[in-house]
Amino acid sequence: MMRTAVAEAEAESSGRQLSDGDLLEELLSSASSARAFQEFRRSQRKECFNLLRWLQLLLPLVQELREATPPLSLSDDAYRRLALLGRAFHAARRLLRCCHDGSKIFLTLESEAVLARFRGVYDKINLALDGMPYDELGVSDEVKEQVELVNAQLKRSNRRTDTQDMELAMDLMVILQHRQQSKDEDGGNKADRAILERLANKLELQSLADLRAETVAIKKLINDRAGQQADSTAQIVDLLHRFKGIAGVDEKNILGEVSIPKYLEKCPSLMIPNDFLCPISLEIMTDPVIIATGRTYERRNIQRWLDAGQKTCPKTQQPLAHLSLAPNFALKNLILQWCDKNKVEIQTAGEPDPPPEPKVDIPSLVKDLSSPHLDVQRKAVKKIRTLSKENPENRLLVTDSGGIPALIGLLPYPDKKIQENTVTSLLNLSIDEGNKVLIAKGGAIPLIIEVLRNGSVEGQENSAAALFSLSMVDENKVAIGTLGGIAPLVQLLQDGTVRGKKDASTAIFNLILNNPNKLRAMESGIVTTLLKLLDDKKAGMVDEALSIFLLLASHAACRAEIGTEHFVEVLARIIKEGNPKNKECALSVLLELGLSNNALMAHALGLHLHPHLTDISKTGTSRAQRKANSLIQLARKCT
Repeated sequence: MMRTAVAEAEAESSGRQLSDGDLLEELLSSASSARAFQEFRRSQRKECFNLLRWLQLLLPLVQELREATPPLSLSDDAYRRLALLGRAFHAARRLLRCCHDGSKIFLTLESEAVLARFRGVYDKINLALDGMPYDELGVSDEVKEQVELVNAQLKRSNRRTDTQDMELAMDLMVILQHRQQSKDEDGGNKADRAILERLANKLELQSLADLRAETVAIKKLINDRAGQQADSTAQIVDLLHRFKGIAGVDEKNILGEVSIPKYLEKCPSLMIPNDFLCPISLEIMTDPVIIATGRTYERRNIQRWLDAGQKTCPKTQQPLAHLSLAPNFALKNLILQWCDKNKVEIQTAGEPDPPPEPKVDIPSLVKDLSSPHLDVQRKAVKKIRTLSKENPENRLLVTDSGGIPALIGLLPYPDKKIQENTVTSLLNLSIDEGNKVLIAKGGAIPLIIEVLRNGSVEGQENSAAALFSLSMVDENKVAIGTLGGIAPLVQLLQDGTVRGKKDASTAIFNLILNNPNKLRAMESGIVTTLLKLLDDKKAGMVDEALSIFLLLASHAACRAEIGTEHFVEVLARIIKEGNPKNKECALSVLLELGLSNNALMAHALGLHLHPHLTDISKTGTSRAQRKANSLIQLARKCT
């Protein structure tokens, strides 16, 4: 293994800061504490378990050295190797802790950076084990063989992102790309809402407890970053707020808003006493009160907890003997003195919650869907479309009142406005996971595909979004592909409005996560359509097109068709002339193609890409830098 100059310098500078015995105890303690983490966030879970397995296999080496009789006297070389191994164990422990209790959104959004940290740990372990003086240490043959096997496995370990992690990261990329686009009349891009729901499900950010834990993790991340990486932090905070919205979480759930506090922006190094922070919101308390268990909380936060029907202490989960709140004047005075001394301004509670909207008789509206009068049906389905847009309780009432079969019965109506409102209502209802199955089993998919083919412009757009939402269930992906849903989506991607193209691209992206649908998309002429999008600057869909190309390139048969010299030339042009995000996506596709086709990689190198790769590796987005460096390494192997 080739060592970097930094690694060599690190190895050479390792002094004897600990005795031989203490070093071995430290090694054992670090490895044991790293192995204490057994549950991990969704992203990088597979990599975590691999690292744990390798740590387990290395543990006998440390144990055998510690138990040697008489105690070992380490040479400088042996000490240096073991000290490096200790640093690797420390890095592994920090990384596993991050994957254990860190922000799920951060771990997904920065999945490639996190994977790079895993690679860094592997490299540290390799550096320590390469040249380990086993004979001098008196290590048994059995342990020596096991350690050498780990060393070899780490060198051969798969350095590519797990497919499921890649899907999650690309879903987030789509969401962030669409974030700045204008909102439609239903309050946002419906495909985005559907992606968010899938992400919330896969990241397990749907329940109140999960969202509360994520809120705490993100607030800790903000404090740890101390004002650095502001753009990434803002994206993470925005995504958390959107997950809360998808889950129907409101202020009564007292999760608290996550933002970068002004006092941290002005003085990021300010250390706030823990006792001053409300355990619920992790913000400085302005009106601290004591509850029955003796714990102190911000009044408005604990009151919302109690108003929501909770009768336990949020922190300890102990039952509350009474619900009285006693002002903590002593702590309030300490907080005020500290704020005055440190020139910290804290905000008081906001305005009271607005009064609830009057209830609507949803069962009557569902009944009106079957009225013999067209005008009554038209008004009922339009109202249900509005009511089902964002309110989870309304969606539940519509479903419980038999709204899904009634709506499906309206889909074949020749009245295009009824079709449009019906398919949009089904789209809204499909936000709830169980409804996806009910809608599909009710026979809606072929009818939605028909609206996609022949409905109004908005009906076609919302049909594409509905198919996307339904396709989050794997069996629905299969059904949509089998029932002919891919071809009209490709047609909408080619001929639709700007919004229609975006809805179609997102639906296609999700559907081709199913391998047979990749082939169906190819048969429907998607390559030609995507190439036109890459040339259409007005459409502004270069990133969307490249994201679909990247998924197609993961399938051997599709890769053989799209892997042409012409396509590589198109990618090269984007790498040279595109915006930073375009370049990042184009690099990803080129790397996927180049990893399995040396001839294509050689052709790309002949297009004078090297100076552009070098420039991007230094100035591009963080993901683009990693892709550019990987391509540079791949180019060296191909020359």
